[in-house]
Amino acid sequence: MNEFNDQNKSQSTEDSLKTEKRGSHVAKPASGVKRLLTQKWFSPALFMITAAIIVTLLWVYQDRMTDQPTTGTEVTEEGTDISNETDKEAIVDVDATDEIAATGEDMQWPVANINELEIEIPFYDTRATAEENEAAIIQVGTTFAPHMGIDFVHPQGEAFDVMAALGGKVTVVENNAINGNQVHIDHGNGFVTVYQSLSDITVKEGDEVEQGMVIAKAGRSDVERDLGVHLHFEARLNGSSVNPSDYIAE
Repeated sequence: MNEFNDQNKSQSTEDSLKTEKRGSHVAKPASGVKRLLTQKWFSPALFMITAAIIVTLLWVYQDRMTDQPTTGTEVTEEGTDISNETDKEAIVDVDATDEIAATGEDMQWPVANINELEIEIPFYDTRATAEENEAAIIQVGTTFAPHMGIDFVHPQGEAFDVMAALGGKVTVVENNAINGNQVHIDHGNGFVTVYQSLSDITVKEGDEVEQGMVIAKAGRSDVERDLGVHLHFEARLNGSSVNPSDYIAE
């Protein structure tokens, strides 16, 4: 009987030792973490790792934002982003009366019969009412921008002839990925007319054209694909857009 009790005590002692060993193994990781946290180099290292992660996330975010469509001058058919009041003030009002008078001609609409067409999107004029300018704002991607020209469409969506509004020299004939085929005509003294969304262009750079000469037909562009066949017409003085309607001889 005593031998049996001794064996039980021995077995209990061995079990207790095993339990203590297992407990000591489990406790070691926790004590290791505590020792790690007390190291002088741990906090600076943790800070550097966290900072590196944040910087990497910022780089990724900026790269993704760069891929978004922008609304710079070319993207919005020479428009300027007006997402805030400061940008609106950046639109400069200029007067091209003297420069047009110097050509010896009265500017005309760049189409044969304006009454057969519709103005789909007007010029964004800072002197116009808020309601009028609301109709002159276009959206490209996630940005809104003023429409710095006039868009003409045929009621039935048909193509129509595009004519030189004034006589002058053709300085640009090109295909623009955003604005479609375009022609620029220089009329002297810094005054230029711009014709975009064209097809069947009949002139080339360096050509001298007369007022009313057919230079192309209305076509399409990527930035205003919803309009279908149309003409985007601009007038610029020293690079600043002016409202063509102000200078048309009716």
